[in-house]
Amino acid sequence: MRKILFFIIVLFCIVFIIPSIFTKRRKGTYVADEKNESVETPTNQQKIEEQLKQKYEYEKYATIKLYHKKSSQIEDMPIDQYLYGVVSAEMPVSYELEALKAQAIVARTYTIYQIMHSGGKHESADICDDFACCQAWISKEDRMNRWDENEKESNWEKIVEAVDSTQGKIITYAGSPIDAFFHSNSGGTTETVSNVWGGSDFPYLQSVQTSGEEGYTGYSSEVELTKDELLKKLKEKHPETEINFEDVNSIRILEYTESNRVKTIQFGNIQIAGTEARKIFGLKSTNFSVETKDDKIKFVVTGYGHGVGMSQTGADSMAKQGNGFEEIIKHFYTGVDIVDINDMEI
Repeated sequence: MRKILFFIIVLFCIVFIIPSIFTKRRKGTYVADEKNESVETPTNQQKIEEQLKQKYEYEKYATIKLYHKKSSQIEDMPIDQYLYGVVSAEMPVSYELEALKAQAIVARTYTIYQIMHSGGKHESADICDDFACCQAWISKEDRMNRWDENEKESNWEKIVEAVDSTQGKIITYAGSPIDAFFHSNSGGTTETVSNVWGGSDFPYLQSVQTSGEEGYTGYSSEVELTKDELLKKLKEKHPETEINFEDVNSIRILEYTESNRVKTIQFGNIQIAGTEARKIFGLKSTNFSVETKDDKIKFVVTGYGHGVGMSQTGADSMAKQGNGFEEIIKHFYTGVDIVDINDMEI
């Protein structure tokens, strides 16, 4: 009887107790493994940061020669380091990251195009830091000094991310880098290049509609002059100018471009292009109307800049609506591709 009882007890241990002990141990090991795996698996943000740390190797155009207009010095600089200064000078850091990425790609493309086509404009330099000639550029030190102390580090990190996360990307049409013009605010419609600088239109620089620019500084502005001031400014460029201000038709717009900008305007006995009128009177764009009241002539202006290519406020507006940099670029530049520069034979 005692043997039978002992046998039953041993059998019970084998069937129920021992498996239970091993199961708990295995479960404990599994949970520990899960915890270790959770610690060791990098997050998406960590993966992105690691990717940004990996240096992109440009097979060509890794370094550019930048001409500093103020000092008349030429500086050799890695292209993406140069682009930090361009993006931070050309677009407000408060803009959406996707807009800043689009600006980085546009600026990189513009730089490559200038290197390929400048024809020695800056002698031994590739490009200059004068916005009126090429692209604006600012050093990191000067840029940081202009930002609020509490925001300067995060602002610079945002600029670096915009450039580094798009390393090597440029815009092409039919396999070649485009002349990637950009401006501040299109006023709702961009302009074709021939209406600004003459010559032939590029197929990728077509007039396109842009929404959401109305709330930005620069969308609307006014310039008011006395009749004497207006005549004086005109005579500086056209000494033969005569205006009978009593004639209601002495100042009138004769022709508009397809984007509703002024193509030709008459001032008394002369007719000039809207682009010239913009320069003479310091207007923000050629999208303007003219009002005469008493002794004053008022120009009411919409938009800011020449209007060709990407509108920066338009890019930010699109980003706010959820568009990425590729959608932004392909909206403003017709029929283009975004490619890795190392995949091109240039």
